[in-house]
Amino acid sequence: MTAPAQPSPRDRRRWAQYLVNERAEAAVYRQLAARRHGEERAILLALAEAEGRHEAHWLELLGGEPARLPRPDTGTVVLGWMARRFGSIFVLALAQNAEARSPYDDDPFATPAMAADEKVHHEVVRGLAARGRRRLSGTFRAAVFGANDGLVSNLALVMGIGATGVAPQFVLFSGIAGLLAGALSMGAGEFVSVRSQRELLASTQPSSFADSGLPDLDLDANELALVYRTRGMPEAEAAEHARRVVATAQASDRTSPYRLPLEDVDDHEEIGGAWGAALSSFLFFSSGAIIPVLPWIFGLSGPAAVVLALVLVGGALLLTGATVGLLSGGPPLRRALRQLAIGFGAAAITYLLGLLFGVSLG
Repeated sequence: MTAPAQPSPRDRRRWAQYLVNERAEAAVYRQLAARRHGEERAILLALAEAEGRHEAHWLELLGGEPARLPRPDTGTVVLGWMARRFGSIFVLALAQNAEARSPYDDDPFATPAMAADEKVHHEVVRGLAARGRRRLSGTFRAAVFGANDGLVSNLALVMGIGATGVAPQFVLFSGIAGLLAGALSMGAGEFVSVRSQRELLASTQPSSFADSGLPDLDLDANELALVYRTRGMPEAEAAEHARRVVATAQASDRTSPYRLPLEDVDDHEEIGGAWGAALSSFLFFSSGAIIPVLPWIFGLSGPAAVVLALVLVGGALLLTGATVGLLSGGPPLRRALRQLAIGFGAAAITYLLGLLFGVSLG
């Protein structure tokens, strides 16, 4: 796209906005880098340096530092505030969305390299955010699913029971019973699921069963190559690798047992611990399931209790949906509304069923 010969005052105002946004984004990456170490720190500092190059481009077009500058965009300000106060996972998830909305593709004064940079930045930030998501995925998955299940299932339960016209005390008892039954079921199920998954993966990992026999293998004719072929190595590469391993084992001190290199070992970081997942499921299901029951706990009944329960659960569903959207790199509002629709849809069905049962019993 060819840039106009003479920039307008509107163009200059847009450049100034780009300038402050680039500075704010670079500051966000530097603030995140200050809380990280090693490779992630270096990557974040490199992103800040790239935003500095973009800043220099707009400064050059403006002919130097303007006397007055606008405020950064609201989203960038929020990113900076979160970067100073919270962990990097939420910030990186938001930054991932921000990098995907770069205006440089359609701006005639932005260079093609700058537009390409923003696309690459989106992938880099997505990769950094994915690392954090993997560290959270096991326990966090159990926590989010537990809270959502508690909100939806107990809301549906108390709506259905309440619609039959029974006494408020019975609605309260049903809600508390549903909370305990669901929390125990969720905790036990999550424990079994995660423990079984870890055991399944552990059974597929290479073992040390053959370590003690390595020094006694024939250097030129042995089956160790078959081990590496089962791990996916080509035949020739597996044979050469096996020969090196046996030679190293024979050259080692036999009083210090040589261990076969286990290239494929996985620490199951993405799965999380069984007890942690079970406890998270129990606690978060309980924290979600208690919310629909709160109006009856505090003595409300009838339509007032129903409306308050819907308001409280609706707010919680919006919050959990938006949180999942942020961490997954998706649009938070869409995920929040989807979660709200699912929860209220389930509650509406059981409420209608309760009304039908109430009429038939009456």
